[in-house]
Amino acid sequence: MTPSTPQLQRFFYSHYFFGGLRQATGVLLPALVLSGLFGWIASGFVAAVGAACVAILDQPGGPRRYGINGMFAALCLGSATTAVTGLAASHALAIWLVVPALCFAFSMLTVYGKHGGLLGFACLLIMTLTLRTPLTQADVLQHTLTSFLGGAFYLVYSAIAHRVLWHREEQQALSVALFATADYIATRARFYDVHLDLEESYRQLIRHQAAMTDAHQAARDMVLRELPRGTTSRADRLRQGLLNLFVDMVSLLDSTVATHTDYATLRQALPDSDALLFVRDAMRKLADNVSGLALNVARNRRTRVRNSVKAELRALEFELQQLREQGLPHSNPELYALLVQVLRRLRNMTRQVDRMADHSVNPMPSDSDLPKANRSLNRFLTRQKWQLALLTDNLHRQSAHFRYAIRVAIAALLSMVVGSALAHTPMVRSLDPGMAGHSYWIILTVLIIMKPGFALTRQRNGWRLIGTLIGCGLSLVLFYLGLSPELYLLILVASSVLGYSLIQVNYTLSAVFNTLFVLLIFHFLVPGSNTVVGERLVDTVIGSILALSCSYILPSWERNTLDDLARTLRAANQIFLRGGLAFVQAARMARQAGQPGGTEQQEAETQWKLCRKNVHIAFSNFAAAFYRMMDEPTRRQRHVPEFNRLMIQHHALASQIAAVIPQLALLDTEPDGIRQALAATGDLLADRPAAPPNVIETDGDHAALAYPLRQMIKASQQIQENMRALEPVRSDAPTGSSGPA
Repeated sequence: MTPSTPQLQRFFYSHYFFGGLRQATGVLLPALVLSGLFGWIASGFVAAVGAACVAILDQPGGPRRYGINGMFAALCLGSATTAVTGLAASHALAIWLVVPALCFAFSMLTVYGKHGGLLGFACLLIMTLTLRTPLTQADVLQHTLTSFLGGAFYLVYSAIAHRVLWHREEQQALSVALFATADYIATRARFYDVHLDLEESYRQLIRHQAAMTDAHQAARDMVLRELPRGTTSRADRLRQGLLNLFVDMVSLLDSTVATHTDYATLRQALPDSDALLFVRDAMRKLADNVSGLALNVARNRRTRVRNSVKAELRALEFELQQLREQGLPHSNPELYALLVQVLRRLRNMTRQVDRMADHSVNPMPSDSDLPKANRSLNRFLTRQKWQLALLTDNLHRQSAHFRYAIRVAIAALLSMVVGSALAHTPMVRSLDPGMAGHSYWIILTVLIIMKPGFALTRQRNGWRLIGTLIGCGLSLVLFYLGLSPELYLLILVASSVLGYSLIQVNYTLSAVFNTLFVLLIFHFLVPGSNTVVGERLVDTVIGSILALSCSYILPSWERNTLDDLARTLRAANQIFLRGGLAFVQAARMARQAGQPGGTEQQEAETQWKLCRKNVHIAFSNFAAAFYRMMDEPTRRQRHVPEFNRLMIQHHALASQIAAVIPQLALLDTEPDGIRQALAATGDLLADRPAAPPNVIETDGDHAALAYPLRQMIKASQQIQENMRALEPVRSDAPTGSSGPA
């Protein structure tokens, strides 16, 4: 991580904190107004629950219409869930059927991805909290209407807030992406330090790349959702400035990714050279500059002061001159060309960082070569398709989503059984009568903890337990101090804000503040009673045990999905290479026609960039699943070395393709050796026999292509070998099998 910007400072200027503040305000306002002005404490709580259900769908990133549609769906489905649950609660048998059925139905919404999962959880949350107080049939309508009005208030409030603060939201999303880019560059710098372990550096790089991919997609969805129209209005100038920064950030990432090399060979060839250290120091400074720029973007400030990397670049030039005098261009032309290419890319990265800083000072530059808003950029936005067929096609035992829904339904049913047993146990009723009426908290804990993957459930389980324990301890301390009601209310509001803000940053801390928030609510509802703290802790422990135990029912082990993800990643790299070669061909034809940069060339370049985005997403999905598998029990893992090598070689391959294609686009034609190398790479990715060239031309401009082309062939060969090593297991083991490896 870049040390120049403290994590706490990043957090408070990020869209996580800003979004948490917005969500907490929208959820608490109905409760504060109804209870504070009218004294309707119970109605205020119900309205806040309805608002909280809608707030779950109010996530940063994505086109605004998707957010509004998601919140509207949460409002309608949540209100229907409230009515159904309220009516069923008055019938002893119906509630035992309705709760598991709703848990299954809403858990199946995970087939629609992140937003589908959030929608399902929002409905399950309002279902569980409706169970808190038994309702008569006469009360159900009033309860549902109050919950609906609370959710409707939040929907209107959120729409207005987004309308007014759109620029601030886009700035913060872009800032998070810039911070992630800075972290990625800093991690890249580790490879040039001969004293740091390469394997550990690769692990850190892959994790940072996955985080950066998510951050870039969120920023892309925010910045590109409404492009500048070329007018002179203030809003259009602000949009143009953010668009320029985003495009420059992507260009900077391209330059960074394209510097990938065989670092082990580089370290062996230049073990005592200061050239590697100068590259490392230059990249660290650039990472610091990007980190500072990210902070200033979040603070709406201009970036003027930057760390200069001129000293490192000049020192690297001197080292290259020394190597030239030692005859390296003749003894090892590929290595020398590689070092020259690294120097060029560092210069290019420096210019791009300076340009980004200039854009923050002058949001509407007059340079004619700056990227302009183009409708083709809309193709880079995330698309969410809600098709009924996607849901029905997953209603079978082999589907991971179906298995997850079954697990959640069984866990909810067991939670009700345990809650009912506690309610009818004489010892429990005599020691703490309140335990009998709080079984809904066990169900809520189960729903919060359980995730589609076993590793995520176990990880979330530990975080939840630790957070609840700390939160209960803090609440006991606060209750012992006997503070004023006003101060307790202030702590309650702060806990709500931090609970919403930290949920995507640090789940344990989020659990701490959410526990504190809930216990403070009960402190206001039942003043002077501290037994609720122990009840919450016991319920959470019971829910955690049930959630972890039920994770072994029809489990979906990551090993069953990695084969498909590996094939998807190979196909994505294959398409990335084909798209790049199509762009090269379009660039050559445009030059021959005397129209360089024409429409067809721009279209081919856009398609290639779309392929590059898809490669990053496929790689992140594969890497995330691999690391989740590593968190699962050892006997549930398989082919760890092969999957690890696939991850590393795909990363190297994508980096070399990104480095080769722009250079090929500048050539009018390529020699036979280079053409054969490209063909061999394509054949290997297609799992066909390949004939790598005996010699790759290294004269003139071709020297810079020889090394990355060799790395592409080497990476493709290893990808083919490792993919073939998976075939026997893939053919023997049925998809979705939950048996031992």
